[in-house]
Amino acid sequence: MAAATNFSHSPLISKTRTYSLNHYPFPKNTILPFKLSKSYSLKPLSLKAVISQQNPATTTTQETTQFKHCFTKSQDGFLYCENLKVQEIMESVERRPFYLYSKPQITRNVEAYKDALEGLSSIIGYAIKANNNLKILEHLRGLGCGAVLVSGNELRLALRAGFDPTRCIFNGNGKLLDDLVLAAQEGVFVNVDSEFDLENIVAAARIAGKKVNVLLRINPDVDPQVHPYVATGNKNSKFGIRNEKLQWFLDAVKAHPNELKLVGAHCHLGSTITKVDIFRDAAALMVNYIDEIRSQGFEVDYLNIGGGLGIDYYHSGAILPTPRDLIDTVRELVLSRNLNLIIEPGRSLIANTCCLVNRVTGVKTNGTKNFVVIDGSMAELIRPSLYDAYQHIELVSPASPDAEVSTFDVVGPVCESADFLGKDRELSTPAKGAGLVVHDAGAYCMSMASTYNLKMRPPEYWVEEDGSVSKIRHAETFEDHIRFFEGL
Repeated sequence: MAAATNFSHSPLISKTRTYSLNHYPFPKNTILPFKLSKSYSLKPLSLKAVISQQNPATTTTQETTQFKHCFTKSQDGFLYCENLKVQEIMESVERRPFYLYSKPQITRNVEAYKDALEGLSSIIGYAIKANNNLKILEHLRGLGCGAVLVSGNELRLALRAGFDPTRCIFNGNGKLLDDLVLAAQEGVFVNVDSEFDLENIVAAARIAGKKVNVLLRINPDVDPQVHPYVATGNKNSKFGIRNEKLQWFLDAVKAHPNELKLVGAHCHLGSTITKVDIFRDAAALMVNYIDEIRSQGFEVDYLNIGGGLGIDYYHSGAILPTPRDLIDTVRELVLSRNLNLIIEPGRSLIANTCCLVNRVTGVKTNGTKNFVVIDGSMAELIRPSLYDAYQHIELVSPASPDAEVSTFDVVGPVCESADFLGKDRELSTPAKGAGLVVHDAGAYCMSMASTYNLKMRPPEYWVEEDGSVSKIRHAETFEDHIRFFEGL
């Protein structure tokens, strides 16, 4: 199989300038001098989400097909990606751990959202933090996505990939002034997360000489019922403004008509959410806030409900909400207020399109535990170590007929007891050199990879629509590491 390795390069964007404190429009360590209006106040609202039961009848055959896993185990015992044997792909690429994607599956996932959003004015804002591969970003941009950013470098990468900056949203609880200046120059939507964040956005608008379109990120105090590390919309989260502080922010925006234009409201509940009632209940709160904001004369046209739709990491056949299930829960609320809807999927667009492909180094036991040791590790894929996350693991080819089935911890070579990809997995005892994959590795895996123990970040490949395999990211090498010290 031919592997295309040439990368197309977009023209460089202008470099971000560095500004000294002498150019900063506010005195150091000051807070904007706004007081809560005595004549108007908003009552704090809170809500605990309702557990919903998904009805299998609500998931159409078309949607089931679109989200069908692109990696399938055939009756011959081999794992396939879009009709290609993963074993054969392993034999044709570099002999090291690598990420393998299905480009057609990425397309199918985006089309599922586009179909669900039909009839609504909307932006599918792909969350770059989930996966920042340039070739994947270019493909998503070509499919009509906008981009959701949480750093200045993600904004620079989005511009390099050709995203329309007016369809990009800059999130984050600690955005830096230089990055905000670039966002202001490019016309990106910016979410207001705190008092000091608003102060910095005003400063950036003055430096750039442009008014910034802002959304207020309101913390709705909704429990998304997920791992606490990925819950972002409850009262203990570092993200967003408390609803009882909303009037202060409205007064602050009114005081800066030359720098700020309030265009919408935003909330983000968390990640890996599998109950769409949570989105519906949060949206109901948000449109009430929008009603209050509009009543004060603001022309608010956007509702950003964030992202966070979960996937079937367990490969259990569970019937999980589809993009249509999600959008249908908020559709009438959005239409009733004539709003543009922004949705921020990352995981549900990219996670199930990819596997981390590894080779077995050996099998060992300590008398009470059995281990499959592979060449991949927490350096390449940290989610299990960081979140105790489950990702499905299987062999890429049939084991020998006499291989014993046992329970194993699948671990890597990194010098940490936390270096595991899966615990207590029932597998046929694999032979040395056998292929083993960690499924659903497209989101928050390569983007969180490190060089710990000097395990250099791996290459990435995808299967094209025509069945060929292309390299979409070069592997890092030891020489790359040494370059950081040249000339010092």
